[in-house]
Amino acid sequence: MASYLRTRPEHTAQTPETGGMSLRTRWAIAGAIAGSSLTGLLAAGSSALAVYFARRVITPARQRTSDQEVLAVIRDGQKQQVILAATDDTTVDGRYGFYFDGGKGHARIGRIISYSPAERTVLREVEAVYAGDLSAARWGWWSGALYPDPAAVGYSAEEVAIPVERGEAPAWLVRAGGTARTWALMVHGRGASRQEALRAVGPALELGLTSLLLSYRNDGLAPSADDGRYGLGSTEWQDIEAAIGYALDNGAEEVVLFGWSMGGAICLQAADLARYRHLIRAMVLDAPVIDWVNVLAHHAQLNRIPSLVGRYGQLMLGHPLGRRLTGLSAPVDLKAMDWVSRAVELRTPTLILHSVDDEYVPYKPSALLAERNPEMVTFEAFNHARHTKEWNVDPERWERLVKAWLRQQLAPRLNPGARPGEQPV
Repeated sequence: MASYLRTRPEHTAQTPETGGMSLRTRWAIAGAIAGSSLTGLLAAGSSALAVYFARRVITPARQRTSDQEVLAVIRDGQKQQVILAATDDTTVDGRYGFYFDGGKGHARIGRIISYSPAERTVLREVEAVYAGDLSAARWGWWSGALYPDPAAVGYSAEEVAIPVERGEAPAWLVRAGGTARTWALMVHGRGASRQEALRAVGPALELGLTSLLLSYRNDGLAPSADDGRYGLGSTEWQDIEAAIGYALDNGAEEVVLFGWSMGGAICLQAADLARYRHLIRAMVLDAPVIDWVNVLAHHAQLNRIPSLVGRYGQLMLGHPLGRRLTGLSAPVDLKAMDWVSRAVELRTPTLILHSVDDEYVPYKPSALLAERNPEMVTFEAFNHARHTKEWNVDPERWERLVKAWLRQQLAPRLNPGARPGEQPV
């Protein structure tokens, strides 16, 4: 290199390698090669990030992340209090579940006793410890699921099995008194379990509804799908269809679907595609995914993933050629699950309860769906509840809204063309 720098360009010897090229030309070519290599590396890095993003969305987590720190447990006679690191979750009033020791431990956490912003700590009441030793816990995760099973709430339940594609999906059956014509089928969210739905059983029983708290493919209880991947609602609805069939075989004449988060997306697909969709009387959806494109763009932004990379990840999910990279056995049709665009196609009466500060599933698609189809969709906004914890923050309001709305939907209906005063059916 030094000899080239000392040689005048016009006196450079011609060789097969240089072909008489000037120093400036050779530097230009070298720069182009280096630039294209860098572009290739950046493109490869973006592709890898897009693949990672897409796979993370559809791959069930084997273990929840323990991201909530326990600082101390204080015992006061038979009662306990817990000092927690102050976070966006632990500083919101209400009642919650706290899981620790890898999920083996479970406590029910109550009201805030004191909060120190300066020390970033919060003292909360411990209402119950169902499993494990909370005093030995150092880390765990926050949850909207307060109770471990129906018995902990005081409900008598049966463990039943729903025949599904690859075996049997366990479910809790909580019977209403008498003969219930209408059953409530409850569908938990992504990464959650049927425990999440226990919050809705009380209102359902008050309305005379028998409740079936479901599991579905890839949730850790039901059989896994062939590809072991979430379909984001595009495949899971088939397990809900099977559950409706089970309910009909066991005395139900119609059903109400309850869904949380991705469970809401699953319910919407069942109402659209299931062969029993005409028997779905109504849906109650808590923080539902109305538009996956919106949710995925939101999560790309949260994780500081460039929007173009995020869109590339979405393309991989929906394109047949993306299956080799994502592990999906079939593409996920995100457009078919965009209910803002398909608003007028929704013909099942639907109540949506959604907090405006939801950090996981933005609320605006829920509000837009109600705005575009007010005949079928009722939207109720909550505040300071974050994701799927509307009941935890304000159980009285949540239950009041659900019961009042469902009473209207479940009221006897007149026969088509019936005259006023005629007997309803």
